[in-house]
Amino acid sequence: MIEQDTVKLLRECDAGVKMGVKSIEDVLGYVQSDSLEKYLTDCKDEHVKLGEEINGLLDKYHDDGKEPNPIASGMSWLKTGVKLAFNESDGTIADLMTDGCNMGVKSLNRYLNEYEAADEVSKDIAKRLINLEERLAVDIRDYL
Repeated sequence: MIEQDTVKLLRECDAGVKMGVKSIEDVLGYVQSDSLEKYLTDCKDEHVKLGEEINGLLDKYHDDGKEPNPIASGMSWLKTGVKLAFNESDGTIADLMTDGCNMGVKSLNRYLNEYEAADEVSKDIAKRLINLEERLAVDIRDYL
């Protein structure tokens, strides 16, 4: 049970990291403020590092990880495109990213509760990812 929950939690973290990186990449070309760009770039870099750590652990379990839900990815891409088509401001970007962070935090907390038998290393990774998302949402509040 521990190994099964561990792998499932790591898969969800993997999908979350990939979704976070893609979401940041989708908006970076529209950012006007150097400081907002730095927040987003730094967060993306931390997501990538965490993703590498997750993939290393998944390799030990002979698991390929998980891609983000295609429907969620598509909806995110569509929402981003529509909102930015109407208003290419840093405020719009901060709004989109805050919504994404909040959804990620909510999902990851749900998975932490669902896969409670996961090992402590995997739980720690999930908590670090949650903290990363929460911190970005706080850092970019000034742009809302």
